[in-house]
Amino acid sequence: MPFDNLNNNHYTSEEKTSANDAIKTLETILVPKLRNLSPEERVRYGSINEQNKLIVNKVYDYNNNQPNLSSADVDWEEFNKDYDSRTFIQSLMARLQSLMNGLDNTKVLHDYDNYQASLTDYGYSQYKAGTKTAGFETKVNELSQFFSRTGTATKQLPDSTATP
Repeated sequence: MPFDNLNNNHYTSEEKTSANDAIKTLETILVPKLRNLSPEERVRYGSINEQNKLIVNKVYDYNNNQPNLSSADVDWEEFNKDYDSRTFIQSLMARLQSLMNGLDNTKVLHDYDNYQASLTDYGYSQYKAGTKTAGFETKVNELSQFFSRTGTATKQLPDSTATP
């Protein structure tokens, strides 16, 4: 027996509205500060690798704990604002990515449920078309375009050890 209805948790219209409103609020807050980079700018500025993040973190620690060892040529107020923004964005991205992963997995289950139910309905429609019930022959003809006519048998591969 096939597994049906792998996910019966559905969102109410109120939950959908609340989620959309929350995303709209996030967009209102975040979009004005977002920057688009050209492909060339992404290459030029890139993302600092993990080793370089360690350097930034160590310089940040030194500046906070032993500021007398920090360069006067650095705008430390701006450095700290950049550092704070960077850590905030990274945390926000991780939380959003976790939500994205969960949403993607949940959508897969709903997609699967819909597809299985559609196959069941197609089989039922084929049966009803066979009984000449009005309307089902047209439905089966329209749905049949989505199914391969080649079958599912696999080709037998030639024996690679045989000589021609």
